[in-house]
Amino acid sequence: MLRTVNRVLLGLLGLALVLLGGSVLAVGLGVEPPSWWVHDSRDDVLLSDADRARWRDDGWWWPTVIGVLAVVVLLALWWLTAQLRRRRLAEVLVETGDGEGALLRGRAMESVLETEAAALDGVERARVRLTGRRNAPEARVGLVLGADAVPAEALHRTCEEALAHARDSAGLGRLPATVLLRAVKHRAERVS
Repeated sequence: MLRTVNRVLLGLLGLALVLLGGSVLAVGLGVEPPSWWVHDSRDDVLLSDADRARWRDDGWWWPTVIGVLAVVVLLALWWLTAQLRRRRLAEVLVETGDGEGALLRGRAMESVLETEAAALDGVERARVRLTGRRNAPEARVGLVLGADAVPAEALHRTCEEALAHARDSAGLGRLPATVLLRAVKHRAERVS
């Protein structure tokens, strides 16, 4: 949901900027602007001589403005590429052994891994995200451990059971994984 809202807001902002730039271009090409518009005529400028000369004696002003605008443009481009980049693996290529391959939905494999990891002793919740390429997936596993869990045992069983089952069932030679462990928040126990 957040990703959709983020992309819609980005699209609306881009549309507003294109419309604003297009309207300035249209006025510059001779289209008659409405009375409430920022520019009065074709000969009107964005920055008047007085505005441009305001800080002319200060040698830092224009390089600072240009530098800040360049940083803003670079950050906007970085943000745009981050929005368009797919982080999750959509499908995993499963070798069938006969020279053909089958495609397994990445979310299905994530769901099975989450269910199996959450069923382990001491694990309250599990989150799994597959990344990488479809013929070489990588797993990011987040485990929330209960108060009585032994972290080393939970990590060992996650690697030896849940991740090994996923690797074997998908016919993968290897399934590198990063496992992040967190403890569930709980109240202190009373000792008598």
